[in-house]
Amino acid sequence: MKGLIVTADDFGAAEEVNDAVEQAHREGILTAASLMVSAPAAGDAAARAREMPRLRVGLHLVLVEGRPTLPPSSVPDLVDADGMFRADMTSAAIRMFFLPRVRRQLEAEIEAQFDAFRATGLDLDHVNTHKHFHLHPTIASAILRVGKRYGLRAIRVPLEPHDVLARADPAAKLSPAYVTTPWALLSRARFRAAGLKVPDQVFGLAWSGAMTAARVAGLLENLPDGLSEIYLHPATGPYRGSAPGYRYSEELAALVAPRIVEASRNSAIARGGFADF
Repeated sequence: MKGLIVTADDFGAAEEVNDAVEQAHREGILTAASLMVSAPAAGDAAARAREMPRLRVGLHLVLVEGRPTLPPSSVPDLVDADGMFRADMTSAAIRMFFLPRVRRQLEAEIEAQFDAFRATGLDLDHVNTHKHFHLHPTIASAILRVGKRYGLRAIRVPLEPHDVLARADPAAKLSPAYVTTPWALLSRARFRAAGLKVPDQVFGLAWSGAMTAARVAGLLENLPDGLSEIYLHPATGPYRGSAPGYRYSEELAALVAPRIVEASRNSAIARGGFADF
């Protein structure tokens, strides 16, 4: 059996993202979106999601390079002088692991984001994190503790089989994921042991910001057995705070390309959100 979840991350980051998510779901192959609850357009995203009952929406926890849900004064060790999450993930990760006061602030912030998601009235389909920060064992522990109280059932772990990528785009140059793979393997085992649904493989890491129509078509043609997640960052164009070099509009075009939509409808691949599997 082949199952497929097609997810848009950064839902709520800007209206350009929200426009793309709505278009990609209504006209294309998008089945899920991950909501940044404290992003500038989060309210607009939640309102749109309530009008799209078949779109599965999850929580995109932001703990780096973003705005906290709690007041900055409540999480002083997580933020910089401007009240934004610190951008240095390595330093932040070390402090979270070793300092009890930082761990307390971290868990409080994670709970605040789960609570903000609950306040939208949307069903929680899944959880993932900005920059895959939940591969950090301290963050993973906090998500498991807090998520249990909020109905957490599924989570992404970025394990991406490079043999599939090579078949999907033979010309692409691929670098081994030496940093993320060991932590991802440990995380997958840990999350599954806790009873969470975890995809068998995830695509979007190597080609983050460059999931073109040709690459998405190649992935669909070479999709392995089991449950796969393809995640993208669609938007109608660059927006305030967007990542330099990301091909946002091309990723949107890939999700609504007629040949990809037709192929998905005619295939034996079952599509949906985590809740559908």
